[in-house]
Amino acid sequence: MKMKSALIMGVLFFKSLLVEANDWRTADRSSIGIAPTPQEDPRAIVQIYSARTYGFKGNLAVHSWIAYKEKHGAEWNVYEVIGYYADRGFPVIRQTHRQPDQRWFGNEPSLHMDVRGEAAEKMIPDLIKAIESYPYPHSYRIYPGPNSNTFVSYVMRNTPGIYTDLPPHAIGKDWIGKGQPVGITESGTGVQFSLFGLLGASIGLAEGIELNLLGMSFGIDFARPALKLPFVGRLGMSDKPVFNTTEPSAPLSSHSPPASNN
Repeated sequence: MKMKSALIMGVLFFKSLLVEANDWRTADRSSIGIAPTPQEDPRAIVQIYSARTYGFKGNLAVHSWIAYKEKHGAEWNVYEVIGYYADRGFPVIRQTHRQPDQRWFGNEPSLHMDVRGEAAEKMIPDLIKAIESYPYPHSYRIYPGPNSNTFVSYVMRNTPGIYTDLPPHAIGKDWIGKGQPVGITESGTGVQFSLFGLLGASIGLAEGIELNLLGMSFGIDFARPALKLPFVGRLGMSDKPVFNTTEPSAPLSSHSPPASNN
């Protein structure tokens, strides 16, 4: 297990050197083909993604975002927090209409939740309210938060029906809204204690048992047996929502990455 983790870290480090050698402006942002276009699926859809961040930071953490499409909607709505917006005095939440499964500066995204149909229709109004109520619209701090993962985590905690969690290397996810010490977990199936995202613990049906030390998460998922490790992600079964809240749909593309292997 230790050798496997070391090998993974070595590969990621070498990959980051190659990425750094490329201009971020020309990095691949193409879709990986796991999110339907509005024309391919007219149903309402809500999805959550994460991908390794750009450059060396990608060895340590992921960037996450959330997206929805209205029933018969003509476009996607993708929401994420962008750090350099704060440096320029702008609100940090960015809304775009790109395909939500696009690569993040060359890194393939992982899909953590895919809710479609009537369940997504009911979820979207609450999702929008959560986005609009985000308590840090003008603030950004890479570590320990609030950052892009803090934003998605906040939206998840405040949107009923999201029964999944972000991966352990989504640094900033444990910064509970306004630095509160106690709150519900992202999936809404457990409770969490956190001191400003630096020290804490959570227990929940979706999360299993997770400890947070200096922004790094260690844990065990019992529902889908796996170790949850900082920098690496999950080692074990792929993650998925603990409750099925979507209508039957075509399976994800065979080349899509596991929802939680990053």
